[in-house]
Amino acid sequence: MTDRGESETASMLAALRKLHEERQRAFLNDWQRSLPFGDEIVDRWQKAIALGFGQGTSIYDSAIVIGDVTVGAHTWIGPNVLLDGSGGLAIGDNCSISAGVQIYTHDSVKWALSGGRAEYERAAVKIGSNTYIGPMTIVTRGVTIGDRCLVGANSIVNKNLADGSIAFGSTCTIVGRVEVSPDGTVTLSYNEDDGKRAGFRIG
Repeated sequence: MTDRGESETASMLAALRKLHEERQRAFLNDWQRSLPFGDEIVDRWQKAIALGFGQGTSIYDSAIVIGDVTVGAHTWIGPNVLLDGSGGLAIGDNCSISAGVQIYTHDSVKWALSGGRAEYERAAVKIGSNTYIGPMTIVTRGVTIGDRCLVGANSIVNKNLADGSIAFGSTCTIVGRVEVSPDGTVTLSYNEDDGKRAGFRIG
């Protein structure tokens, strides 16, 4: 690299560091949060618009989106989420996709075990509206999660969940039902024993 090139690189790095310091200070003052540089400068709502997601949806810059992914309106997609739409992925309205969630529509299990002779396997995933997916949850290919479901943190979802399911675990087990009254009041009704397992209970 020439002296001029090194000087330009140094100037650029200095400008980026200054911008990072300014943005970090603003986020700390306004929101009491510290974010990675990408999330400081990328507008979450504009990123969602660029991806063709629904009105009012936001997605952190640190989230990875692959393939055919559709998302409805007013859904929140948290930091470090992986949305694999290589087999087709649809997420509804008013969902919370928490930090670190990984949703897969393909796997390479048989490809790896066969020494590369078998094909990757793909199957679409669908997540209904008004559903909460807890942090660090993994959703495997071919799964359908219904409307108004609550999936606890660190779960592995490898089977379909009907509307209104409360489920958690590795692999996940249905432990109760979500009930929403006409006035919007939410009641989480747990099965007598399952709701107590591993101290899991919300509400």
